[in-house]
Amino acid sequence: MTPVPHSPIFSVKSLSKSYGENTVVRDLSFDIAPGECLGVIGPNGAGKTTTIRMCLGLTAPDAGHISYFPAGAAASALHMPKDALAIKERLGIVSQFDSLDPDFSCAENLLVFGRYFGLKDSVIRARIPKLLEFAALTHKADAKLSELSGGMKRRLSLARSLINDPQLLLLDEPTTGLDPQARHLMWERLQRLVQQGKSILLTTHFMDEAERLCNRLLVLDHGKKMTEGAPRDLIAQNLEPDVVEVYGAGALQLVDSPLKTLAARTEVSGETVFFYTQDSKRLLSALTDYPQLRTLHRPANLEDLFLKLTGRQIREDA
Repeated sequence: MTPVPHSPIFSVKSLSKSYGENTVVRDLSFDIAPGECLGVIGPNGAGKTTTIRMCLGLTAPDAGHISYFPAGAAASALHMPKDALAIKERLGIVSQFDSLDPDFSCAENLLVFGRYFGLKDSVIRARIPKLLEFAALTHKADAKLSELSGGMKRRLSLARSLINDPQLLLLDEPTTGLDPQARHLMWERLQRLVQQGKSILLTTHFMDEAERLCNRLLVLDHGKKMTEGAPRDLIAQNLEPDVVEVYGAGALQLVDSPLKTLAARTEVSGETVFFYTQDSKRLLSALTDYPQLRTLHRPANLEDLFLKLTGRQIREDA
C-alpha cells in the first residue's frame, strides 16, 4: 500500500510504562495520519496491549504524551487522559474480546451503544441499516447473539464501533479466532474504511493481515520500537530477497555443510532450515544432490522480518 502523506491525527511521544522493575513500554513514539492504517506487531510481552490501554486512558503512563485530533493553529489537540471523554466520542474501539450484549439483537446492540454517545434515537436508527449492510448482517438484524457465528460477532463489533462515525479506530487483534473466509471479509471491510478516509491503529499477530492492510508498520519488542515503515520497504531494507526452506530427514545437517556458503545467512526452526540468499539459483541447483529433502523457494515476507527482529523463541508471557 502507498504511504499516506504525513499529517498526524494521533500522536504518541516518548511513552513509557513500568511495573516494578519490569519496563513494558520504553520511550515509544509514533503517529497516525488521516486515512492511514498503522499496524503494531510484536511477540507476546512486547508491550502492544499496554500501549493500547494507555492510548485509551485505561492505564496511566509513567512518562510521555498522547494527543488526538489537532485542530490547527486556532485550537489545541486533545490529550489523554485529561480529555478522555471528548476523545472517546470520536473514537471507534474493537477489543480482543467481544463485549456485545447477548440479550439484544444485532440492531438493538447498535441502538443501545449509540445512546452512550448521546445520539438521538432517530439518528442512530438512520445509521443502523447502513452499518448492518456494511457488516453483511442485514439478514441478521433481529437475530440474538446466540444465532451468530464468531465471524458475524466480530463484524457486528466492527459495525458497533462505527455508530458514532469515528475519525480513528483502535482495533486490538480484530480477526483473532476467525476462519479464513471470515478474516478475508473483515479485511475487505477494513480496507473500505481506510478508503473512506478513516484512520486505524491495528494490532495483529497475522503477518499477512499486517502486510495487506497497513500503510505502515511499527515492530515492538520488549517495549521498544525495533523499526517502523511501509511493509515492503521494511522487507527490502532488512532481508535478502529470496528464501529457500529445506526440511526432511537430514535437513539440519545442512547448517554446517558447504551449502551454507551459498546463502547470506541461515536459520533453523524445528526441523526446517531457512536459507536467506541474494541469488537462489546455485543453492537450488546444489540441493538437487539431496533428493530426500523437500524444498520451498519463495520471496522474503513480513514473517521473515518479524522473526529476524524478534527471534524464533516462543514467548509464553502475555
